[in-house]
Amino acid sequence: MKSRSILLALVTVLLVVSCKTSPFTGKQTLNRYDNSTLFPMAFQQYDAFLKENKVVNNTSEAQMVQRVGSNIAKAAERYMTALGYPNYLDDYRWEYNLVQDEAINAFCMPGGKIVVYTGILPVAQDEAGLAMILGHELAHALANHGGQRMTAGEAQSVVGAVGGLALGDSKSGQLFNQYYGTASNIVGILPFSRSHESEADEIGTIIAAIAGYDPYEAPKLWERMKAQGSSGTPEILSTHPSPDTRIQALTTIAPRAAAEAKKFGVTSFK
Repeated sequence: MKSRSILLALVTVLLVVSCKTSPFTGKQTLNRYDNSTLFPMAFQQYDAFLKENKVVNNTSEAQMVQRVGSNIAKAAERYMTALGYPNYLDDYRWEYNLVQDEAINAFCMPGGKIVVYTGILPVAQDEAGLAMILGHELAHALANHGGQRMTAGEAQSVVGAVGGLALGDSKSGQLFNQYYGTASNIVGILPFSRSHESEADEIGTIIAAIAGYDPYEAPKLWERMKAQGSSGTPEILSTHPSPDTRIQALTTIAPRAAAEAKKFGVTSFK
């Protein structure tokens, strides 16, 4: 009984201390990691990644990554200031690197460390397509999705431990232990991840538009992504929305992003 009480207290404390307000939605988010804790870890992992992979330098493609990344980061600073968070990005250390890898991928680590794989450039096609990709990845960092995912994973583990201990070796306990991991992923972790992707699509498209890149390129990018094929995993079992879901959402987001960019004096796009 004492152990159960301790674990229940841990769950309560985790939920209480992990709430932060999103600058984009005004809603409470589950994230117990501060920049001072998360960023140094991310920077160290980024440096290790670059040492283990071939970084492409002094090519037109590498220069494009640098140029577009810098434009997107500057637009993010303007956007956050307009939202009332002028010092939000003070701890970010922007860096943009092109890495030789045929994977169709890119990522931005907490704190603004960005990697673009060469394999995604043909899908991006041009600067506008790359801007939509970098806007999306940068948005993950701005919205603190990394810390939120880590916190959610910890909460999932703690709740599983509490449930398993509370139910013990009973039949209910055995069923809980057998199905909790899968069930909590399907109804909790995976929808959580898909919501992050959708949020990053919206924030990233707006920021790319503020940087002067055509937001109507975002659904076109995902048409090209869709043409690359998919794993065939149903959306409900995936960490990402389906391409069709994203294309439909981005088609709706594009005019709103253009209207938002107009507030910053951007009336024509690259």
